[in-house]
Amino acid sequence: MSVEEVVKASFGKNQGLFNNAGQHYNHIHFWKWMRAGGGGKNLPAKLEKAFADLGGYDKFRADFIQAGVTQFGSGWCWLTVTDGKLAIGKTPNGENPLVHGGKPILGCDVWEHAYYIDYRNARPKYLEAFVDSLINWDHVLEMYEAAV
Repeated sequence: MSVEEVVKASFGKNQGLFNNAGQHYNHIHFWKWMRAGGGGKNLPAKLEKAFADLGGYDKFRADFIQAGVTQFGSGWCWLTVTDGKLAIGKTPNGENPLVHGGKPILGCDVWEHAYYIDYRNARPKYLEAFVDSLINWDHVLEMYEAAV
């Protein structure tokens, strides 16, 4: 089975396997969703057009950061393709949108270990830096194209 299949099959049935497979899936992409000099409004035209589902880039930025800031405790904030449209959400712990019928195309780890050394308790500053300076829009586009 692929990691994606293991995540879906183990959700709600085998918590230990799900925790490990979910976080493995999340982190496989987390590293690819980042690159030096990334982020900001320099996204591919196809994504820019799709962001109309979210109200445009600026609304995406605000809502994605808000999803991460308001995720209580450990978890992730997400940009997904759900029912053919872009959506923003959040999940606890290692859970991801795969188990809720969505296809994640961008995720940000908001577990404290992801930002504590550089940002202490300033999760909003971490998320702003992620969106403004780190997103690898090419990988997001690749996942978007595979999802639609």
